[in-house]
Amino acid sequence: MIVKYGGNAMKSLELRRAVAAELAALRTEHALVVVHGGGPVIERELAARGVVSEFRGGLRVTTPEAMDVVELALTRLGKEIAQDLGSAVGLTGRDDVLLRAEVLNPDLGRVGRVTGVNADLLRALLGAGLTPVVGSVAQDEAGGVLNVNADTAAGAVAGALGEGVIFLTDVDGVYRAYPDPTSLAPQLTRAEAEEGIAAGWIVGGMIPKVRAALEALDRGAPFATIASGMTAGVLAAAARGEAGTRLVP
Repeated sequence: MIVKYGGNAMKSLELRRAVAAELAALRTEHALVVVHGGGPVIERELAARGVVSEFRGGLRVTTPEAMDVVELALTRLGKEIAQDLGSAVGLTGRDDVLLRAEVLNPDLGRVGRVTGVNADLLRALLGAGLTPVVGSVAQDEAGGVLNVNADTAAGAVAGALGEGVIFLTDVDGVYRAYPDPTSLAPQLTRAEAEEGIAAGWIVGGMIPKVRAALEALDRGAPFATIASGMTAGVLAAAARGEAGTRLVP
């Protein structure tokens, strides 16, 4: 199983270690790959160095200078998550060309779209009893490094391995009438998700999450679940299909 981890669930060391404990528990039942972003950590490192960054369409405009900081921050964070998890190894997409990518849009700078995954490396690590912890940077054809969206990177890994993916976020899932808790959708088909976007009950920051989930299905993942990473016990329940919103073909 693939778990995408990042954002608000990383803001405190206490919460990060609580999530690591849940990941370790899940690993006793499923072979596990963790794909992580690190927006709050990246923001802190950019600010410390006086590097200005902006977002367009939810993606960070990544200059070469910013790319250096992004890679540094994600590499270190991956090592820390692997340490929290135990029996894990922190990687980025540059390790043995784990993630290949191409420039998404020249206007965004060093931002990439994943075009390939070295699934053999992940299988080798899993076979050795190690959990891969993958930071969301990738290598381009020229050997350069690109900043890739962690949600889409996780979806690409899930497709390459033919495994389901759980996207941990700061909400409980997809609501048909947010914030009414009774309107949480336990499962959505692709058609229902597209209808929700068109009808306007899937809105704002949930749209890119749902799009990433649909892309994971496109790449071969059997399911993609959007669930909270802020509450104890949710990860295990989401893996069983009992929490969050599970998107299916």
